[in-house]
Amino acid sequence: MFQSLTERQIATIRRRLEQRFTHLRELVREELLRADEEAYRELAGAVADPGDESTADLLADINLAVISNHINEIRDVEAALMRVATGVYGECVDCEGEIDVTRLEVHPTALRCRDCQARYESSHVQARHATL
Repeated sequence: MFQSLTERQIATIRRRLEQRFTHLRELVREELLRADEEAYRELAGAVADPGDESTADLLADINLAVISNHINEIRDVEAALMRVATGVYGECVDCEGEIDVTRLEVHPTALRCRDCQARYESSHVQARHATL
């Protein structure tokens, strides 16, 4: 661990990560329960017309996307907690330099220092093209 991160800062960040993990798990649980209830209601009563069916499909897709985003964030939080446990929290995965404490306080799951993150984002940007 780097000298700039005190034990108190690490403990504070660990608590925030653990609280976020718990909150995300609850959100996923609630979304899954809601999806189950909606599926039951759909089985209980047929959709009135194709427009209603399309709307129902869209809402189901949105619910799944939200759940997927929460699960991805859970993975990020778990990985950050593992870095804390193994003593490498705050170390950039690219340059192995120190991640600024302010960055970690704002984004506790950060993997990279600011400079490496900027390089990563610029090299991993996909061109956005309209498709049919």
